[in-house]
Amino acid sequence: MCGILAVLGCSDDSQAKRVRVLELSRRLKHRGPDWSGLYQHGDCYLAHQRLAIIDPASGDQPLYNEDETIVVTVNGEIYNHEQLRESLTGHKFKTGSDCDVIAHLYEEHGENFIDMLDGMFSFVLLDTRDNTYIAARDAIGITSLYIGWGLDGSVWISSELKGLNDDCEHFEVFPPGHLYSSKTGGFRRWYNPPWFSEAIPSTPYDPLVLRHAFEDAVIKRLMTDVPFGVLLSGGLDSSLVAAITSRHLSSTKAAKQWGAQLHSFCVGLEGSPDLKAAREVADYLGTVHHEFTFTVQDGIDAIEDVIYHIETYDVTTIRASTPMFLMSRKIKSLGVKMVISGEGSDEIFGGYLYFHKAPNKEELHRETCRKIKALHQYDCLRANKSTSAWGLEARVPFLDKEFINVAMSIDPEAKMINMDEKRIEKWILRRAFDDEDHPYLPKHILYRQKEQFSDGVGYSWIDGLKAHAELHVTDKMMLNAAHIFPFNTPVTKEAYYYRMIFERFFPQNSAKLTVPGGASIACSTEKAIEWDASWSKNLDPSGRAALGVHNDAYKQQKVASIAAAAGNLATSLIDDVPRTMDIQAPGVVIRG
Repeated sequence: MCGILAVLGCSDDSQAKRVRVLELSRRLKHRGPDWSGLYQHGDCYLAHQRLAIIDPASGDQPLYNEDETIVVTVNGEIYNHEQLRESLTGHKFKTGSDCDVIAHLYEEHGENFIDMLDGMFSFVLLDTRDNTYIAARDAIGITSLYIGWGLDGSVWISSELKGLNDDCEHFEVFPPGHLYSSKTGGFRRWYNPPWFSEAIPSTPYDPLVLRHAFEDAVIKRLMTDVPFGVLLSGGLDSSLVAAITSRHLSSTKAAKQWGAQLHSFCVGLEGSPDLKAAREVADYLGTVHHEFTFTVQDGIDAIEDVIYHIETYDVTTIRASTPMFLMSRKIKSLGVKMVISGEGSDEIFGGYLYFHKAPNKEELHRETCRKIKALHQYDCLRANKSTSAWGLEARVPFLDKEFINVAMSIDPEAKMINMDEKRIEKWILRRAFDDEDHPYLPKHILYRQKEQFSDGVGYSWIDGLKAHAELHVTDKMMLNAAHIFPFNTPVTKEAYYYRMIFERFFPQNSAKLTVPGGASIACSTEKAIEWDASWSKNLDPSGRAALGVHNDAYKQQKVASIAAAAGNLATSLIDDVPRTMDIQAPGVVIRG
């Protein structure tokens, strides 16, 4: 991932303004530590912080067309860039960068080329011939992007809040699948797939069609000129990513450069479910496995850094981002610059445990549509910013445009959970990769129950966070929560604690409006809480909150004991878990 910042039409072309843009761009340097670039044309500035993945030697940005009248700053990967280059006959490319095609596509097609891009991206393009510009974000919002407006009439575009929050009168999330054009002064949605209307599809389930679509999505993401690996929790999604990558790696350009043995990475508290499951999958696939452990105290100590980088106060996002943030730092220290991850599967297939209570296929399908549309505020935001904090890129094949089209066209009856027929959550994905002759995974891994990332790293992680918040947020503070935080009022001490930290970093009113709110049970949308009357009394985003569904569901007395004995719990959790990190994997021993 790179970092982009554009300041457009700011009515100030002074040296002082250039220095200010450079200063703000440096706030994004963690995203792209490999090179910096700044282009100025009158009162328009395009800045770039590069993480070099494709063509590290010559792909520095901003990028240009042949006569340099069209200028682009891009964050992302265009997986079909070679096919696009072939279609752009008569064009000369200055670099081998995958993003080099964007300026030339604009020359050929004007603003109507975005849907031709197969990848994840955020970009700003300036046409100096008429001083117009466009900005666009990928279909699902895998890459982060914000837009702001200055009092002087300027428009600001930034990969992160911190690039524009101090200089804009108002700013907001740049919506996924949209284009912003200076010619109209507004947005239009370029991404219009059939599922977006939430109409109920009827295509019969074909396991081989689904399998081939996902294999294609993984294979195209093996495009890299730098060392890479896979994030492996041992759950279904990451294990399938690892299995497919391992199966196809040897035939890629990356294997010729960096070797055909796949590296895998996992994080968790000592003895956590994910560590055990990931180790088993890694052994089965023969990956070079790197296992990172952290303590509850390690995670708590990182919370402020996590909130600064992730730019949210959403409870479940912070819970899950912290282990990923810690792991990303370790991965980058090993010289790896890109990882492939399993985000998006649960939203597409109804994989969260609360989907056990979906009343019918229509409601299940609408909920999956709502979840996919909201991904940019939750799991995409986590995966993008947790890794980018350390100059690491995360690719997510489940959010491939073509794969989503295939998966979301299936009759949702096939996604319904039916325990009488032994059809657990994500059954159609499991069945698609249940190959007796050439197994992708062991059966018990292929049919392992869903674990949310914040749970799978170790249950005491969430309990420790709750206990820590109990020590720092008083009952008196909670009584005034609605007056202090009238928007998205925190209803738990953990939420209040995160909100205090967030508002210290991002005090502007616009900042708090970029974070979603609403009640949730086990990561549901607010609408899905209607599926079970008991859920409204047990609102918690943890997967264990799905009482009667999760194998290790909360006991009611355990919930009560956390609230009643927070002080003792915090002490015991922190003291019982080793304070040092002792990471051992083939060829690497790291102590921290």
